[in-house]
Amino acid sequence: MNVIRVKDLNRPVQPPVALTVNAHPGRRATALAAAVVAALTVPAPAVAQPNASDALATYEELSREAERLHEEHLKAQDDLKAKQGELDRANADLADSTRLGERARADQEAFRGQVDLLTEASFEGARFTRLSALLVSDSQQDFLNRMSALGVLAADNEEALGRLSAAVDDAERATVGAQDAQQRAATAAGEAARIVTDLAGRKTAMDEQVADARAQYRSLSAADKAVLAAPGDTSNVAVPPGAAGVALNFALAQRGEQYVFGANGPDTWDCSSLTQAAYREAGVTIGRTTYVQATAGRAVTRAQVQAGDLIIYYAGQSHVAMAVDGVRAVHASTEGVPVKIADIDSIGPISAIRRLVG
Repeated sequence: MNVIRVKDLNRPVQPPVALTVNAHPGRRATALAAAVVAALTVPAPAVAQPNASDALATYEELSREAERLHEEHLKAQDDLKAKQGELDRANADLADSTRLGERARADQEAFRGQVDLLTEASFEGARFTRLSALLVSDSQQDFLNRMSALGVLAADNEEALGRLSAAVDDAERATVGAQDAQQRAATAAGEAARIVTDLAGRKTAMDEQVADARAQYRSLSAADKAVLAAPGDTSNVAVPPGAAGVALNFALAQRGEQYVFGANGPDTWDCSSLTQAAYREAGVTIGRTTYVQATAGRAVTRAQVQAGDLIIYYAGQSHVAMAVDGVRAVHASTEGVPVKIADIDSIGPISAIRRLVG
């Protein structure tokens, strides 16, 4: 908001011109008129007109808010993908549990039938004991044959009972697994639906804010636009060896390319797409949003900053730049501003500094 300042209206009013009794009548009338004019005349208030820096500051504020909403919109998209992944995994687990349950129940029926046959034979008088085998045997060899059959039958019975028990356990586990998968699927589906609704709201808010920022940019003077379009330091910069140097070299090579809200390269960028692409060039995978990048790697202090470090700005962590050295950083700032080098501390209040390699 432009502040309009008004000059102080409380300055003392000049007292009326003193009149003397002996003054000439004509002069006295003239002096009286002058005194009345002096007493009644109040300086007109001076109204300050918005200057170039006010308009530019307004644009930068609108742009920061648009960038914040854009990053939140990207985060919501990531959240939706994550919930969809959870839903897919839960549905896959449900299908696996269902198949396991069906197989376990089929095994259960088969082994229960085998156990039932052995039990039935036992109840019908086929009691295969050592004594009965000895009493009914015609010879020693017959006894040994009957004892062998008794061992086989006992082993079959034990195996059938073991398989039946295992099939029952498998069926119970499959039932529990299916119930858990169903619950997880329902939770993930509900959360995904909530995110879809939230995503639509964030998209609307982001679009409105971007439109406001772009309208403000169009209203800027040529001088203001020239300030934004200044290329900054375009000189050659030495980069360190290793992945950090590769990433920094990529980011520096994009100097002069334009910022566009939501752009993902290769010729236009937003802040986090530039840093993501830079580290992708170095073979390091990081998230798309500033929020994810603010947790990548390990934290370092401002005094420890070195080339390649990611510097996250603002309390909401809505902007990111890459350190060129301990003083400068390269970043995609906002629309109307090319990718350029700036003083680290001039970009904004620092929220976090992350070192991805080394």
